Amino acid sequence: MRESKVKKQERAEEITTRLRALYPDSKCSLNYKSAHELLVATILSAQCTDHRVNIVTKDLFQKYRTPTDFAYCSVTDLAKDIHSCGYHNQKAKSIQGSSLKIVEEHDEIVPGSLNELVALPGVGRKTANCVLGEIYNVPSMVIDTHMIRIMGLLNFTKTKDAKQIELEMMGIFKEKDWVNLTHLIIDHGRAVCIARRPQCGDCVLVDLCPSSSV
Repeated sequence: MRESKVKKQERAEEITTRLRALYPDSKCSLNYKSAHELLVATILSAQCTDHRVNIVTKDLFQKYRTPTDFAYCSVTDLAKDIHSCGYHNQKAKSIQGSSLKIVEEHDEIVPGSLNELVALPGVGRKTANCVLGEIYNVPSMVIDTHMIRIMGLLNFTKTKDAKQIELEMMGIFKEKDWVNLTHLIIDHGRAVCIARRPQCGDCVLVDLCPSSSV
């Protein structure tokens, strides 16, 4: 039976309430001290675990302390420094390219609009929305692999396209919950709704999830 938008919104609100009770300390798991550090860490996180990124950035942010340091560094050295994050050559080019544009066009300040952020080399909507939500408190939604998978399981979307999911979820979940929702879903995806072995019997969303095996 087709679920109305109102029913989806009601179910979404209850899901958010339950997850927030279960993960009250849910937040971005990348370590950073500035907008630019978050931008770099998020670029590194593509196809890589946040845990690995945090290991790499601990030394990286000691060596390169400002956008200028990244902008005018040796891209070969930078690639070596981030090697263990995977796709190191491409990520090094993205980090240097975006840093250069931030230095030369934005006075070393990471821009605070989606259009300006996605105009930076190597920065897509996921990275841009992460910076907007975490740094500038702009209502935004990061769509990562956990969000794509779990929103599908919850029958809130039929697509795997991240941008389309982002727009669909913005129409279902309350704006005040957008930023935190991704962190809640990531925590739940790691702890309970695990990709290859979901623990439906231990899930607080079991009665709200059409894909539940219980």
